[in-house]
Amino acid sequence: MSAYANRPLLYVSQHHDAMLCRLLAQRGWKISFASNLHDLNALPHGAQPVAALLDLHCGFSDAELESFEPWLSQPQIGWIAIIAGRDALTDAARRLLGLYFIDYYTAPFEPADLAHSLGHAQGMAQMRPGVQRAVAGTSRADGMIGNCSAMQTLFRGIEKVSRWDTPVLISGESGTGKELAAQAIHRASERAQKPFVAVNCAAIPPTLLMSELFGYERGAFTGATKRKPGRIEMAQGGTLFLDEIGDMPLESQTSLLRFLETGRIERLGGTESVEVDVRIISATHVDLEAAIAAERFRGDLYHRLCVLRVRQPPLRERGSDILLIAEHVLEGVRKQSPARIRGFSPMALRAIQQHNWPGNVRELINRIRHAAAMCEDGVIQPADLELAAPAEERPQTLAAIREAAEQHAIVEALQRHHERLIDVAAELGISRVTLFRLMRDYKLQVRKSDVGLVCVQG
Repeated sequence: MSAYANRPLLYVSQHHDAMLCRLLAQRGWKISFASNLHDLNALPHGAQPVAALLDLHCGFSDAELESFEPWLSQPQIGWIAIIAGRDALTDAARRLLGLYFIDYYTAPFEPADLAHSLGHAQGMAQMRPGVQRAVAGTSRADGMIGNCSAMQTLFRGIEKVSRWDTPVLISGESGTGKELAAQAIHRASERAQKPFVAVNCAAIPPTLLMSELFGYERGAFTGATKRKPGRIEMAQGGTLFLDEIGDMPLESQTSLLRFLETGRIERLGGTESVEVDVRIISATHVDLEAAIAAERFRGDLYHRLCVLRVRQPPLRERGSDILLIAEHVLEGVRKQSPARIRGFSPMALRAIQQHNWPGNVRELINRIRHAAAMCEDGVIQPADLELAAPAEERPQTLAAIREAAEQHAIVEALQRHHERLIDVAAELGISRVTLFRLMRDYKLQVRKSDVGLVCVQG
């Protein structure tokens, strides 16, 4: 029992089976509960499961099931399903079961058999390729940080596209770290030992972009005193990263398209055609399909660049990863700080989670650097980050505070005691009559079902 104590298990259901939960807890599973995608994305970092149970016979719609797919596809989680019967499965449920699940059980079933299968699912998931890399810490060798489903999807995408020696387009908002993703693809590819050359197409004036990309011969223009290879030629054998490709001028797009079609370049002022073998990775925050419709970007170039595609998620979609990144950034700032930085206050952490982060990771880094310089006593407060105080810290009535605390305490006790109302009332120091009244007031229900007692928050 001790060797398997506190194995993290995720239980996704609209009606959690209390008797099954009790058995799983006795078998050493530490259960996290979820009823929808919002609950899944709100799971704390420490609750990363090694096995998971999805109750498919309790009424999830196809849209809800498909919204779970980023979680179902995480290779480090072994999934088991509960179904009402094979004939009752929708096409969407059949597809997901076939793709992602180790096994399934048809209700009614023997709980002890299911508990055994969850242990088997954990072991099978740990043998999948790449799982050890995925679960070995939050900070990867490429500097990318994340445990949320959006980042796990990105990591899997990087692993897949790195196997192919074809162009990749990375889409995402400004400040999300698209160059880190490009570097990760390069390092995981067969070109890893060759150069990685980055060009910011938005930062180089249009009049200089051609010479930067293709190079020039001596005498090509005033000041060209010697031959200079361009960025494309410098990346020979490796990867050329074209950042902010959506801001490239149309005339430069034509020359880039010609290179992609022929694999050859001509330096400015030269007549010699030079063959260059590079892989192109491009990135943009621009909607290229809209830019094509507005005739600001060539459609034929888009199709050359977008053979494979990955999406860099914005910071606001990364849940508890935001705090991981904030702590990582602060650790780097501490090393440069002349003063002792003790860390974030609880209010600051809540403010960080509630902010929308339109500037993404770049904005987070800048705010933390500013806060480290402005904070007093080494403790960073929301005002130091120039963020609004978190909602729960704004003035509330005593009645609202008491009601929120009561509701939270009851929900936690119900989960802790698997809806055994006698034990819940005893822990809270109230009678069962009072407990029933409070549960009615807060729309918390314990009712009979075909698989045991369940707790539903209305």
